[in-house]
This record gives sequence, structure tokens and C-alpha cells, in this order.
Amino acid sequence: MRLGLDVMGGDFAPEATIEGAISAQKTLPVNDQIVLIGDEEIIRSFLKEKAADAGLFQIVHASQTIGMAEKPLKALSSKPDSSLSVGFRLLKSKKIHAFSSAGNSGATMVGAMYSVGSIPGVIRPTTTAHIPQESGNDSIILDIGTNPDTKPDVLYQFAILGSIYSRYVLNIKKPRVGLLNIGEEEGKGNLLCQSAYQLMKDSKDFNFYGNIEGRDLFKSKVDVIVCDGFTGNIVLKQIEAMFRLMQKRNLTDEYFERFNYENYGGSPVLGVNSGVVIGHGISNATAIKNMILLSKEIVEARLAAKIRRALQKHTR
Repeated sequence: MRLGLDVMGGDFAPEATIEGAISAQKTLPVNDQIVLIGDEEIIRSFLKEKAADAGLFQIVHASQTIGMAEKPLKALSSKPDSSLSVGFRLLKSKKIHAFSSAGNSGATMVGAMYSVGSIPGVIRPTTTAHIPQESGNDSIILDIGTNPDTKPDVLYQFAILGSIYSRYVLNIKKPRVGLLNIGEEEGKGNLLCQSAYQLMKDSKDFNFYGNIEGRDLFKSKVDVIVCDGFTGNIVLKQIEAMFRLMQKRNLTDEYFERFNYENYGGSPVLGVNSGVVIGHGISNATAIKNMILLSKEIVEARLAAKIRRALQKHTR
């Protein structure tokens, strides 16, 4: 298996990305290889500085870098030799099995859509994040910002995508799906949530629990939390802020340490034809390592193929 990494992407690249790749490589089977995509001279220099064997990696040169603040479409078209553009060409041609980047998230999402494309039947690909539960398990929440504006049928499909991810990557046999709302009763919420509830309540495509409230996020009521990207992004950023505040005040324990984004590496893009993971812009070496390992899990789970089969069944 060949796992592609955008070496130039992220606030602390390339040092953090290369350190993360070195760390991840030590845990991978001998038949798996990390493909480092970026400025070859810089990559080799950092590998030498870290006393790492460059022969363990495949290095693919890319002369350009897309900045974090650049406009996605313009950046990808004007920088065809960027580490992101080269990485997606490799993914499209199946020279790598998965591609990860902690760089410009908008450009990464656009690159995925224009290179490998969305799975037939997917209305809108989505991104997801883990939320630690008091029980010790993880739930996932989607969408977390890719789709700020959605319609009821899109939320319905998020439930399908999240259930497949939860089942085959998190190994939860029958994931429970909850719709994030301002009350548990069927008639609660805005028009989007009310309409989505009506679509979901009798679904045979997933195991619908019902509405859940914000105070239920950590109570292990559901395994998949569905919401629009506007709401999901606010929830995720609030969790991150609370974790940083607790760290600052030295208030932590084993459970709260699980809220550290480094443990999860990144957000998988669900609904595209290959394994793509978007990392946090502030990813350090530990987060990069876990982002690479997550991309391997997605490939091993054959996630895209399972989503494709599920949607074919749904549309028949």
C-alpha cells in the first residue's frame, strides 16, 4: 500500500510532516510505503537531519506550494506543480492508494472532487470528526464545515455515510444515528431538522435513534451525530476551545485527553472515490502520524466501495 502525504501542507510543514512520516513509517508493515510529495531537496535535507533512511520512502518532487489562505480553485489551477496538485494526480492515476494533507482544506476538498470525483449517487461529500464518549467509545459527527448549507436529503445521506464509516472503520456493528437538534421531540427544531426527521424516522438505510441535544454529545446515546456543516463546525471548534482551556488550567484526566485532536490525525472525506484525509492546519508530528495511519485504515476498510454499494442499494 502506498500512502501519499502532502509534505508542504500545514502551519508547521515541512518539519512536522516529515517527523510525522518518519514516526508513522516505523509502525507500518514492510509492504506499506509512505510517498512524500513536495520539494525533494527540502525533503531529503530534513530526512538527513533526522537521521532517517530516505530509501524507506518514495519521494515525488513538487516545486510549488499552496498557501493556507489561497483561494482553492485559483490556487489549484495556477499551481499545477503544487504538492496538492501532484498528490491528487497520483491518487487519480492510482499510483497512491490514499492522500493526506494538513494544508489548505478548501483546496484539498476541491482537489478531491476534481481528481477522483464523488461516488455516483453522493449529493455532497462530507467530512467527519470523532467525539469521545464517556463509555470509552467514539462517536462521529458530520458534517463539520464542508457543507454549511444543506437540505434534508443531504442530511439523510450523511446518516448513511456516517453509518458506513462507523461500522467499517470504528467496528460498530449497528451504529445508532442521532439528528442534532434543540429538543428530543419529533416536532422540534428549524425547518431543516423537522424535514430531515421525517425522512429519517422510518429509514431502513440506517438505525435512526431520533433527535439528540447538545448536552447529549458525550453520553453515548448515538454513534453517528448528523447536522449541517455550519452547526457541526461550531460544535467541533467549541470542543477544541474547551480542551485548550482545560489544558491551560491544568484540568485534565484520561478521558479529557481523548479530546486532543492529535489523537485522530484528521477528517476523512466521505463520498469520494478514494481515501482522502484532511488534517488540522496546526498539526504537529503526532497528528501527522495519526493522519497517515487513518488513511491506511480507510483503504483497508474499502470504504469507497462499501459506500458505492450502499448507495446503489438505496437508489434501486
